[in-house]
Amino acid sequence: MLKITSILFVLLMTFSIYGQSNDNNYRIFDANGNPTNIDKVIEEIGKSDVVFLGEQHDDAVAHNLQLKILEAVYEKYGKQRKPGLSLEMFERDVQIVLDEYLKNQISEAHFLSSSRPWGNYKTDYRPLIEFAKEKNIEVIAANAPRRYVNMVSRLGRDSLNGLSPEAKEWLAPLPFGEASAAYSKKFNALMGAQTDSINRHNQILASQTLWDATMAYSIAENLKQNKNALLVHLNGSFHTENRLGTVEHLLKYSPKTKILVVTMRYEDAFANFDKMKHAGLGDFVILTDAKVPRSQR
Repeated sequence: MLKITSILFVLLMTFSIYGQSNDNNYRIFDANGNPTNIDKVIEEIGKSDVVFLGEQHDDAVAHNLQLKILEAVYEKYGKQRKPGLSLEMFERDVQIVLDEYLKNQISEAHFLSSSRPWGNYKTDYRPLIEFAKEKNIEVIAANAPRRYVNMVSRLGRDSLNGLSPEAKEWLAPLPFGEASAAYSKKFNALMGAQTDSINRHNQILASQTLWDATMAYSIAENLKQNKNALLVHLNGSFHTENRLGTVEHLLKYSPKTKILVVTMRYEDAFANFDKMKHAGLGDFVILTDAKVPRSQR
């Protein structure tokens, strides 16, 4: 009876997750606002080395679409190329734990207790990890450890120089690159007057840039090791909107990389592409229904 109940629970959860995304609660546009569809997105991914799926972290519809895209990439291109999943949501120092779980060497309970998953992991990112595990897809823990991001925000970028050689291996090579003028302008507009000094503001920008650079370096290293890879990378949309941030750093590490940016964001009027707000946010812009309940982090 317990086994049957467990199976029913899994089926109900699966229905709940998949029910969060259907053709009625999102719209897909190209960079200029022309309507398009998921098949076109998958077609363009096949011409790329990396697709960045920029999300708002509590967007349940976007998370389900990410799974659909990963599944489609595996089904359509997996025999010719090596698909991979890269994630902002895991940090480089837990790569060994992630690998052990994917190889069935440790239990899921030990994986979760040792890898610092985000609060919405089970509902939003677990389906992707489990699909990758089932299909033997490599998963990259791409992000900088948050303790070092915090160090930079408090003490500045030069504080990283005092880390051990082992700790520096979990970061982009030092000194990591500066934010571009366009990215800095966008960051400054977002932050406004939230900091009490220019120095503090610059340190926070540097910490954000460490995040961008480390994710980019993780991707570049994987592409170097796997010549025919096709990577699906998930990150908060700010990191890659307008092909800035992580995209810029990746092109410094790997200038010939072919990149596709898909930006996902929820809007009340999700069927309407507002050129003032949405134009150029990505090579594709997916607007999702803001009325769908948010994921809980």
